[in-house]
Amino acid sequence: MTSSDLDQQLARKGRMVSLVIAGTLILWMLIQVVSNLLGLPGRYAFLFDFAAMAALLWALINGLQLWRARRDSQG
Repeated sequence: MTSSDLDQQLARKGRMVSLVIAGTLILWMLIQVVSNLLGLPGRYAFLFDFAAMAALLWALINGLQLWRARRDSQG
């Protein structure tokens, strides 16, 4: 694998992580507003909160893997 291929792969993974973070936060805020308007019980809010935390945990783990891969490829 050439350096250019690795850079493209890391850039693609970085874009995916950033889209997951942005999408999760936007969706979480939207669900909070809609569930408030619909008067859904609090247990549904916790369900959506845990789903958002799982997505952000996934993004954190992949972000750390991305950081380590870039650090290893530079030196």
